[in-house]
Amino acid sequence: MTAPHPLAPEVRLLTARDLAGLILALAIVAAPHALRAPWWLALLTLCLYGVRALVLVRRLALPGRGVLLLIAAAAMLGVWVEYHTIFGRVAGIVLLLLFSGLKLLETRTHRDASAVAFLCYFLIITNFLYTQNIAAALAMCVALAVITATVVGFSAPQRPLRANLRTAGLLLAHAAPVGLLLFLLFPRVQGPMWGLPQDAQSGITGLSDTMAPGDIAQLAQSDALAFRAEFTDRIPAPRQRYWRGPVLSNFDGRTWTAGQVHLAEAPPAPRGGVAYRYTVLLEPHQRHWLFALETPARRPPQANFSSDGHLLSASPVRNRLRYEMVSIADARPDAREDPLLLRLALRIPPGYNPKAMALAGEWRRAARDEDEVLARAIEFFRSGQFSYTLEPPLLGRDSVDEFLFSTRTGFCEHFSSAFVFLMRAAGLPARVVTGYQGGDPNPVDGILTVRQSDAHAWAEVFVAGRGWLRVDPTAAAVPGRVDAGLARAVSGSAALPFLMRPDFAWLRGMRYNWEAMVHKWNVWVLGYNPERQREFMSRFGMPNTDWKELAATLFAALGVFTASLVLWSLRRWARPDPVQAAWHRFCRKLGARGTVRAPHEGPRDYADRAARQAPAAGAAIRRIGELYIALRYGPAARADEIAELKRLVRTLRLA
Repeated sequence: MTAPHPLAPEVRLLTARDLAGLILALAIVAAPHALRAPWWLALLTLCLYGVRALVLVRRLALPGRGVLLLIAAAAMLGVWVEYHTIFGRVAGIVLLLLFSGLKLLETRTHRDASAVAFLCYFLIITNFLYTQNIAAALAMCVALAVITATVVGFSAPQRPLRANLRTAGLLLAHAAPVGLLLFLLFPRVQGPMWGLPQDAQSGITGLSDTMAPGDIAQLAQSDALAFRAEFTDRIPAPRQRYWRGPVLSNFDGRTWTAGQVHLAEAPPAPRGGVAYRYTVLLEPHQRHWLFALETPARRPPQANFSSDGHLLSASPVRNRLRYEMVSIADARPDAREDPLLLRLALRIPPGYNPKAMALAGEWRRAARDEDEVLARAIEFFRSGQFSYTLEPPLLGRDSVDEFLFSTRTGFCEHFSSAFVFLMRAAGLPARVVTGYQGGDPNPVDGILTVRQSDAHAWAEVFVAGRGWLRVDPTAAAVPGRVDAGLARAVSGSAALPFLMRPDFAWLRGMRYNWEAMVHKWNVWVLGYNPERQREFMSRFGMPNTDWKELAATLFAALGVFTASLVLWSLRRWARPDPVQAAWHRFCRKLGARGTVRAPHEGPRDYADRAARQAPAAGAAIRRIGELYIALRYGPAARADEIAELKRLVRTLRLA
């Protein structure tokens, strides 16, 4: 049996540099998985990496196969106990994480190390099954560069690390255009190819279809993103930024809940007002409702209008959703309404809040019409010296009475709940509308960012002949909430989100730049769906392309790129080497005089033999040999040395 070549991968032993590259790449790839895996498995994998490094440094013997099988069996049993399976995405990936450590622990040669490297490549892909944000993509790019440089080092173990990194960078640079072509032209399917990444369903739930005292105040302390809105022309003024969400009509004395949803055949028919065109990128919130400026004049595809005027998606919003909207601000509402909905908007639970009932009765008896009742209620809140706080006091059974006549301190849900109760007690149909109010325009890209801290609740009152009117009792009592935002409406000691505090302006500036970049990533990378792909192809005169046309275009583009790369490489190879050309000329001169170079003869031996046969030119011949060896096999050639070699060969005279 023929022995393997001394430089074959199965013979070359793993070096400290090779092992360091493998462990570094595996650590980068495994770190996100370790945060999701059971702590004992992450610790075990880390120990396996550490033991392999210790074995190499201390020159110890690697563990036997029996030890490795025992560790693998124990870990598989632990995974089965943890997940009740050893298959599936989560269990399978954590087992691969463990196996990377076990394989590393039995790695002795470059052939074994290549298997670990390819396992690392696969683990890079698995990270994107959990999250696809910018940070994860950058970390995986670093891991890709490290493992590629390590694989290059397997084939060139004596080269400097910098040279291997340069080669790896060149390989990845060649692959980048191909990856871009595949991303742009590969036929898209609706949704991620391997199912939703885990972070697509991890959005904060946000608003609910119920509201009790303190609910929205608690939500408003979150700085999490709710959605972004990009306007075609101008951004509406702060007082027009009411983003309508769930409408709550049922009240049990403490908690407001949404009634039965009835779908409407067409959107409301507003009159007058100012039209705004915009695109919303909504974060996942696991509910059906969509958000739009009041009053929406169109509905997105796969969405419907409810009879109380808010948008409903056909399915829960479990991943980022992009939709285009048109809304009419400051419009006059339709004065018609379903009598059944009006009766529902008058219900109040008996035996609750007697003081509020008495006050509303006084307003009704003293007022000439419904408009005057409404005006008295607004003035009551405007002049009532109410306080706005993120930390409202707890309320008892008669929550409206306690808020209006005792504490006079609350958040928007306290104001809207009390106002709607008063209106119903006075005989005016009313309901609570929840959603968001305001938003922060990003000075970097001009996109309006709406956060959970912008969560808000207001009231709608039906006045005969005028329709449903939006009334914000919070704005009446605390005008700064709508005009200047939450941060300036509450006291300085309130539990504001960290980056909303006025003394962190520099951090907000950094966040503006980051969020602008994240928005572009979400729209153009994560949001590159079939519609985006058709939009991109239409710019090249190919609208409404099907998968066959996309595949043909993709292969044609890949063919052109490959041919260009081959021609570029051939051009580099065909470029004459001045050092080699001078040496060949030198050999031809000597050969013409009878001193022919033998196939096995190196440049030093050949130059020595030629110098002995032509002693008159011996010094020049030896100098030519020395220069050729230095330029051909030494560091980067210097121009003056190349010029000297050419001159010596040109002026060489043989007797």
